[in-house]
Amino acid sequence: MSEPIVASARAATPLAPRVTGTVRIVGAGLLGASIGHALMARGIDVALDDTSPSQLRLAIDYGAGRGARGDDAPSLVVVAVPPDVTADVIQRELAAYPDAVVTDVASVKLEPLNELRSRGVDLTRYIGSHPLAGRERGGAISARADIFIGRPWVVCRDAETSAADLALVEGLALDLGATPLEMSPEEHDRAVALVSHVPQLVASLLAGRFVDAADGSLDLAGQGVRDTTRIAASAPELWVQILGANSAPVVDVLDALAGDLAAVADALRAPDAPGARRTVADTIRRGNEGVERLPGKHGQNRRFEQVVVMVDDTPGQLGRLFGELGELDVNVEDLRLEHSPGAQFGLAEISVDPGVVRRAVDGLESRGWKIASTSND
Repeated sequence: MSEPIVASARAATPLAPRVTGTVRIVGAGLLGASIGHALMARGIDVALDDTSPSQLRLAIDYGAGRGARGDDAPSLVVVAVPPDVTADVIQRELAAYPDAVVTDVASVKLEPLNELRSRGVDLTRYIGSHPLAGRERGGAISARADIFIGRPWVVCRDAETSAADLALVEGLALDLGATPLEMSPEEHDRAVALVSHVPQLVASLLAGRFVDAADGSLDLAGQGVRDTTRIAASAPELWVQILGANSAPVVDVLDALAGDLAAVADALRAPDAPGARRTVADTIRRGNEGVERLPGKHGQNRRFEQVVVMVDDTPGQLGRLFGELGELDVNVEDLRLEHSPGAQFGLAEISVDPGVVRRAVDGLESRGWKIASTSND
């Protein structure tokens, strides 16, 4: 980042937290413990509970909160448990803490809501929510306070939701640096099927092809395939529950995707047949159009250019690169690193504003950096 931005960030005074009182978190895994860390950093009293004593102790040892007590009177309860027990825990917490607002962070919203309604549970104080944040590895040991910063946090209100209760749940998201978005449970589940659940399956299916691949093939793997399969490292046990709870929207996307794959496969079986090349070209072009619709930095649709710099694999080189970009008044909007197999250097792909590409390239080359390519090449 450029120096003026860094200085401005350091000078900013944090706002007072919107959430007050005790926050009870049920489930001390990745999301629950990460929420705990973020709230503790803001001076909020966090009471942790978990059915696993070892997980609970680990989260407490790492500073995500204290152990829950019988005399706790939370203003907010956050349920962060696996999807197959989410409804049970929400029902229990609503009964145990009649003065608290209860929310959950499950990645599927409609199934637990329908289950609670079928039981006749009073849901006046319940507001479903879902932070679109996470990591490939779970558990309290992987928890971090910053995983919510800049991420969407879906809040599912209904006609019975009071303004005060809604403000409390949205305040939680804002205190953690997330961006609250209101959606219905149905809208949410259809959306995450497309942008989260099916991508997980696609990554896992592709990475599964590597199991029987020749070692020589995998030696050629570059950043593209690593980016495509990164989330394939996710926990199978959790995803069985998530996909089962959101099966209908996921199947809709998978069926459409299967049709697309079949069309491309048919075209490539006879690449010289009339229309075959157009099918392939249209597939790539449609992908271009889809990528263009994805929000950029800060949710903007603004696009950046890439400058790829060769960086020696020695200590301090990345720091020097960022420092000299700051001297050139070039702000780094995004960064991706790729190590070259068997080589003592890596490639730093830096995203910058299109208007400063020439300044960045000329300035870095004058300082001895080797530019591998730019997106204009």
